[in-house]
Amino acid sequence: MDVIHSAIWVSDIDETLSFYVDVLGLEKTREFESGDGAKNVYVAGDSEIELQFKYHPDRELPEPSGFDHVAVSVDDTDAELERIVEETDCPIRRGPLTSDGANARVAFIEDPDGYGIELVEEFD
Repeated sequence: MDVIHSAIWVSDIDETLSFYVDVLGLEKTREFESGDGAKNVYVAGDSEIELQFKYHPDRELPEPSGFDHVAVSVDDTDAELERIVEETDCPIRRGPLTSDGANARVAFIEDPDGYGIELVEEFD
């Protein structure tokens, strides 16, 4: 058994793709329309694990009860945080800070729908 993707409902698929593809640098891997008319678009980084974004203009976003964040790896947390905030003006939730427990430099921001994104620079 393996984790292959997580699905997230979004309010604007174009704005979401701009953030995750153009800003974060993930790659759009596939898309399709499901039987309920929802647009489904997948993105991924270097691993095989994907994020699936679901969009339907008539659907309200569910409350992300229990959902905390999606983590993405970066080479330099401070530089990436500065670049992303300058480019998108997204909110910063916390950081940047060094997490001894995670052995990493991290920062937490929000995507266009307010979902948490953790930027993680792992130490050797």
